[in-house]
Amino acid sequence: MAGIESAAIKKIVIACDAGMGSSVMLASTLRKQLKGQGIEVIHSPVDQIPADADVVVTHQGLAARARKTTPQGAVLIPFQVFIGDPAVTKLVNAIKNGGVVGG
Repeated sequence: MAGIESAAIKKIVIACDAGMGSSVMLASTLRKQLKGQGIEVIHSPVDQIPADADVVVTHQGLAARARKTTPQGAVLIPFQVFIGDPAVTKLVNAIKNGGVVGG
């Protein structure tokens, strides 16, 4: 998996199976954490990830399905827990500090 420079990220997709609950809260939390960064954070079914996604964040249990619909060139970030997961924290820090996401 190739990485992406944080400055190139315009859309982050939180991909889930059911669409209610924890993943919606994660999307809301990321929107707040990345406010002012010029990045759109949306929620999407794992089987319908938009073609313009730069980063796809999904639970590790859905990562195999997400890989099938993640656009070429986008970074897939699997996580284990919805709130406070180190993978999500690393994503936020890379964006805020101008680093590379994924890779």
